[in-house]
Amino acid sequence: MNRGSSSPSADQVLRYGDIELLGQLANSSNETFLIEATHCDEQCWAIYKPELGERPLMDFEPGLYRRERAAFLLSETLGWQIVPTTVVRDDGPFGIGSLQLFIDHDPTEHFFTLLAQQPETHDQLRRLALFDLVINNADRKAGHVLYDAMGRIWGIDHGLSFAAPLKLRTVIWEFADEMIAPALLEEIAPLAEAVPENIAEQLTWQETDALQDRVQGLLFAKRYPDDPTGMRIPWPLV
Repeated sequence: MNRGSSSPSADQVLRYGDIELLGQLANSSNETFLIEATHCDEQCWAIYKPELGERPLMDFEPGLYRRERAAFLLSETLGWQIVPTTVVRDDGPFGIGSLQLFIDHDPTEHFFTLLAQQPETHDQLRRLALFDLVINNADRKAGHVLYDAMGRIWGIDHGLSFAAPLKLRTVIWEFADEMIAPALLEEIAPLAEAVPENIAEQLTWQETDALQDRVQGLLFAKRYPDDPTGMRIPWPLV
């Protein structure tokens, strides 16, 4: 989007814009679509994930789109802005679901290439790793880490997050046992006392309490955890 000072924001375009279905994304476990939203002559692409397209899961209730929204809201609350703008619409082509701003990125870049070839991104990756620990991300594949033309890291696909039981599965284990930057701990610390209402209303009370518990544990440990089992990784890796 190219916006002037009086033009609508990405949030407004996604929230209020007319939706045109452009196509379905291949190789997605749930039905996922690329759409174009238009509002006040502003347009943007977005990823649409309708509840009707969700594959039934034993350990997550239907409505994964709410977790996509919660991840965005948490990213904004922390001031990290590592999750693209995400809204919930109940008038999508296939009913209620999330719309997430499409990030123009190099599809050949992902977590493993960035780790090996772009050391200047490592602090951003550390922050994303901490974000995944806070939200209990059960599906951080390498391909869910995007790198845009400005050198900025984005995390996507957070539908399998915020469960109350530990379900962490991630490819980001390179920082295990490192000390977490004090500035990052300071930024997550308020969540140990209270979870903002707009985030909590997307979750169950058990999930909200568990989020606070995870933050308290991170503040106490002050380190990125390790996985001695070697089993807490998603599949496929990318």
